[in-house]
Amino acid sequence: MSLKILMFGDVCGKIGRKAVAKILPELKKKYGPDLVIANVENLAHGKGTTVKTLEEMTTAGVDFFTSGDHAFDKNEVNVILEEKDSLLIRPANFPDGVPGKGEKVFEIGTKKVLVINLLGRVFMKSQYDCPFKKADEILEKYKDDNLSAIIVDFHAEATSEKNALGFYLDGRVSAVLGTHTHVGTDDLRVLPQGTALITDIGMVGASDSILGVDKENILKNFLTQIPQVHEIPEEGLCTVNAVFVEVNNKNKKAVRIEKIREEINI
Repeated sequence: MSLKILMFGDVCGKIGRKAVAKILPELKKKYGPDLVIANVENLAHGKGTTVKTLEEMTTAGVDFFTSGDHAFDKNEVNVILEEKDSLLIRPANFPDGVPGKGEKVFEIGTKKVLVINLLGRVFMKSQYDCPFKKADEILEKYKDDNLSAIIVDFHAEATSEKNALGFYLDGRVSAVLGTHTHVGTDDLRVLPQGTALITDIGMVGASDSILGVDKENILKNFLTQIPQVHEIPEEGLCTVNAVFVEVNNKNKKAVRIEKIREEINI
């Protein structure tokens, strides 16, 4: 028996939300995932998450949500994170006392999937707790929970740090899936001890853009060194980046990981 998991990279703004809603039925038909996850730290016009935008995603068919360094950009996210049955987690290595949880067990029939969200520290503006030690702490906490799979969303800048965490957790988790840079990498593989790894899934965002943001203002920023407003295109061609991971639920090891990249008009 296997567990099939589909995860979207950073979903950027309205165009990203619409793209997920448009393509997900097709992907569900093709892959038959047991669990659909999306990173939603850029969901609400590129910064943070709101009740309304999260509802759009659940209506579209996404089951569970992770975030990143923009997790708290919208004040209302605190309410979402504190809900008893919240489907949204924030990175576990934020300091103690931060609202919400950094991991959660998602139940699929008799199977249980632990999803862990972590932030990297290399090249990041803020100083977070050590993601390596936090991962150890969480795995120790759930060691007797008879889990079928363990999925880690590692939201980090440096591919070296993401590779390092992948090898550090090899054989202990089912997959380490990188997010944050919005640039999909081509280094996906199953590591020697059975952990699927990709250093960045990529984004679900406007194709004619710079990392999902309107290119004109980004160019102005580079040319003038004056900060510009980040505008998110709402229509046009959208790049959809996701990964499909199949896990042997008897030993929690990955069977395969497949990259998904499509472009659709919104």
